[in-house]
Parts: sequence; C-alpha cells; structure tokens
Amino acid sequence: MATKKKAKPAKGRHSQIRSKPLNGKGNLSRSGRPPEALETARLLLEIEAIHCRPENPYIFTSGRASPVYIDCRKLISFPEARARIMHHAYKLIDKEIGWNKIDAVAGGETAGIPFAAFLAALAKKSMVYVRKQPKGFGRMGQIEGDLQPGKRVLLVEDLATDGGSKLVFIEALKRAEAKVTDCFVIFHYGIFPQSVEMLAAAGVKLHALATWWDALEAAQKHKYFDERGLTETKAFLEAPEQWSAAHGGRPPSRPMLGR
Repeated sequence: MATKKKAKPAKGRHSQIRSKPLNGKGNLSRSGRPPEALETARLLLEIEAIHCRPENPYIFTSGRASPVYIDCRKLISFPEARARIMHHAYKLIDKEIGWNKIDAVAGGETAGIPFAAFLAALAKKSMVYVRKQPKGFGRMGQIEGDLQPGKRVLLVEDLATDGGSKLVFIEALKRAEAKVTDCFVIFHYGIFPQSVEMLAAAGVKLHALATWWDALEAAQKHKYFDERGLTETKAFLEAPEQWSAAHGGRPPSRPMLGR
C-alpha cells in the first residue's frame, strides 16, 4: 500500500515499504521526463493522493481493475504542495501554449473547477466553469461565468484516463462559440492512447504535468511502494487491459466511459 513517507519506517506490516529493484533493474526512469513531472508525482505521493493496493484492486466506473488509484482533488487541502504544483502548471502552460494565447480558463465540473481557479488567479485570466449537463432551470446554462464568443479557452481538469469526459466539456465550450485547442490536466494516466487520439480528433491537444510512469519512478526512488506494489504497478502500466482482465476487471462497455 502507498503510505506517507516517514523519517523512520514503522515496524510490522508497513515496514515492507523499502523496495528492491524490479527484475534486477533499479532504474524505472522514462528518459527525458522533466524534473517538474517527478516532483509533482512525489508531492502527490507525499499527501497520499496516490494509493497502491495490488492485493485488492480498485474497480473503476469504466469496469477496469487497477492496482493503483489517484485522487488529485486531495491536493486542494495541502497549501504548500498545491502552490508548488500550480507553479509547475503555470510554467508548463506558458511554455507549451503561451498564456498570451489564452483569454479564459475553464474548469470542468467538478474536479477541474478549483484548479482552473488557481491557474486563472496566477495568470490573471478570466475563469468560467463547465457543467457536465445543462442545469434544468433558469437559463438552462451549461457554462457558468462570463464567456464571450470567440474567446480562446484553456480547459482544465484534474486528470485524464481515456479522455471521454473532456469531449463533453469541449463540445459545450464550442457551442458557446469559444475557441478550444488545448486541455491541461495535473495527472495523465499515459497508458491509454485514445486519451490523446480522441482529443486530437476534436482539434485539442492534451497537456499534463505527470503520468503514472512518473509516479512509479517517484514511488521507487522515495520508497512509497513495496516490491509487490512496484512490480504489479509496472505490469499494469505496460498492459493495462490484460492486467485488468486477470484481476477481475471488465472491458469498458463503451469507448468513451472514463475521464
């Protein structure tokens, strides 16, 4: 199980936290990954937003089984980690997109809303949020805030799995005549190609601070997962559908079911 790093390892069940190299290899690094990605992953591990439970896999709404689980929303309760990660996000967006090419930041309901607000404040940009469905009363609006036609909008969410929910928000923004060419997430699973392909087909590029490969490297380097956790997580990342099927998961019932 992923646990918060302690100065001294506790005795008993969690004393297994010190890991050994996988298959005789001590380096899990995905070459070329920036230090900001690894620090983001480490901070998420530190605040216990990332969990590893291979002996009792998580079953997602898509039906997939996974040895790991992440809850980026936990970040909002940790000011120092939040500030550091938002700083990395601000710089990455400026480098890969350019804040001068963004008029407004849109948060996807609900997990993307706080992160959109943090980034909009840092960048001094207008902010709106997008509902999953139009509200059933009043103006029947799906977008809250002031969004004028033709504005260049950056969609912000907490994470992306296979990318399905992003299309709902993108379509709503485009119906409001916004220009949407980029989506930013703090964490991208990085193991489902359709997450990038579906957005690309809609004319949107996905940007992310960290992936599960970064989390795996940080977990080994800072001793957050035990040996089994490292081994099973690596196996899942290399073949997620096969790992899921072998551990009680089922294939998604339709292609755009996840986040």
